[in-house]
Amino acid sequence: MGVRTPYIPPFWREGFAGVEAATLLRSAVFRGGGVPAGDGRPVLLIPGFLAGDGSLGTMTQWLRANGYRTSRAGIRANLDCSEAACARLEARLESLAEATEQRVAIIGQSRGGVFARALAVRRPDIVSGIVTLGSPTVSQLRVHPVVLANVLFVGALGTGRIPGMFTWRCLRGRCCADFRTDIAGGFPPEVGYTALYSKTDGVVDWRACLDPGADLVEVRASHVGMGMNPQVYAEIGHALGRLAGGERRIWAEAA
Repeated sequence: MGVRTPYIPPFWREGFAGVEAATLLRSAVFRGGGVPAGDGRPVLLIPGFLAGDGSLGTMTQWLRANGYRTSRAGIRANLDCSEAACARLEARLESLAEATEQRVAIIGQSRGGVFARALAVRRPDIVSGIVTLGSPTVSQLRVHPVVLANVLFVGALGTGRIPGMFTWRCLRGRCCADFRTDIAGGFPPEVGYTALYSKTDGVVDWRACLDPGADLVEVRASHVGMGMNPQVYAEIGHALGRLAGGERRIWAEAA
């Protein structure tokens, strides 16, 4: 029996992200074509590893133009301990749900989608559904070696007590035990879950995105380009539209 060659994502495809962005700006979906109206429904957006809220700025503007009430994650660079980051995101999620009196949809790119899954498992009472974009929820370290080297470098800095960065202890240590449980466990059936993946993803092994708890949707996009790809935007619009019927006015119901 031969030795199986490890899968390495086609990193060179990330060079097409600019083309995807240009195509998006000329597309009908960017102008709202075929996208269900948001009608003020809340959406929290969470960026990926090494990225900040600005990486999803175009998507935020598009959602607002289509009538959604968006909230940023408050992340400058997604480097922090997973448990600490999720605790802050949960507080932001609660504030948005309380302000709108509705369950919140979450869109997460890459590591942001992993956080979205954890939040949905913890708080199905205030999360209507999640949409993940190239998120390795099945195995977080199945990424291109260049990206994995960055993960190890950040972990070394965090272990050396540089604030705001995860440490090597986060992988197996007590600090992120609850987070790991939420990622590995079953997904609440009352919460919608659409996972977008791409076989042309140059950063994440697309098979690490095939979460058995999700409705899986294949798109053709680079990893970075998922935040600016017209096909991805169309699928996000469809996913959010499907959630509309399940977004109950939770606070009024509880009264």
